[in-house]
Amino acid sequence: MKLSQFKFNLPESLVAHSPSENRDESRLLVLHRDSGKIEHKIFKDVLNYFDDKDVMIINNTKVFPARLYGNKEKTGATIEVFLLRELNKELRLWDVLVDPARKIRVGNKLYFGDDDLLIAEVVDNTTSRGRTIRFLFDGTDEEFRRNVEILGETPLPKYIKRKATEEDKERYQTIFAKNEGAVAAPTAGLHFSRELMKRLELKGVEFAEVTLHVGLGTFRTVEVEDLTKHKMDSEQFIIEQKQADIVNRGIENKKRICAVGTTSMRTIESAVSANKTLKAANDWTSKFIFPPYDFSIANSMITNFHTPESTLLMMICAFGGYENVMNAYEVAVKEKYRFYSYGDAMMII
Repeated sequence: MKLSQFKFNLPESLVAHSPSENRDESRLLVLHRDSGKIEHKIFKDVLNYFDDKDVMIINNTKVFPARLYGNKEKTGATIEVFLLRELNKELRLWDVLVDPARKIRVGNKLYFGDDDLLIAEVVDNTTSRGRTIRFLFDGTDEEFRRNVEILGETPLPKYIKRKATEEDKERYQTIFAKNEGAVAAPTAGLHFSRELMKRLELKGVEFAEVTLHVGLGTFRTVEVEDLTKHKMDSEQFIIEQKQADIVNRGIENKKRICAVGTTSMRTIESAVSANKTLKAANDWTSKFIFPPYDFSIANSMITNFHTPESTLLMMICAFGGYENVMNAYEVAVKEKYRFYSYGDAMMII
């Protein structure tokens, strides 16, 4: 398939800049894969589609406050530093993006916080905006993380045209987040409230947790018409044996296996055994899923509404069927569903 086949017209007014009042009360479009039938629901209605021993696979990665603002030595110019990933804990080396990039050179020192709570030195260039920096910090790892927590901002995506607030600290994080390492939230999981999860559990639904630390590569624009030539960034993922067992029991019992979000789907599709079951893994994945693609583990999924020509939309089309999904998106635009991270949800069954 070609990039241009994933274009659609999205009015700017449908981009959600803030979350719905209650997590589980965003809207939910339900798409039936076999017939293309569409239902309009509220998110908490997912309860009616799942039964005893069905499995929901959730990504328990935790977003850390990855956006820092500092000043460059001598000039005092304000610099945005976006922490992508820690390269070496002992040396405090980080892979980052800087803005404005043209002003940041190897050897520059950057100061963060009123009393220079953190100081970093630029040690390498990686891409046009990418740098490797080393934090010059002598305290414990716990103290270092606390300082990042104090100085850092919730890394809301750039299309949300406002400053991050205290509310975002809680709402741009799933309620089951525990393994820190993501620079963007696995947004399908944002719709789950504690009450809804409790009610699903009472119905006998099982939750299998996986971890995929979402990187910015998830949002990288596709710049080639021929999709086979697009390369995804690598992201780290972990699946423990106990969690794989929950999923495999569900497969064996022919239950509904629901991947909550594209990150969960990419994780499980990166760890399929020869007999089409899920295996435990601690690895990196750069898997790019686009139509046609044969899925091995999940037979349903929950996801948000994604941007035109994005790798996320391509995965959804591979799962739900290209015509079905593009038609559902047309309906979603007409019905004024909210799009992107803080937007509404879609369930494909």
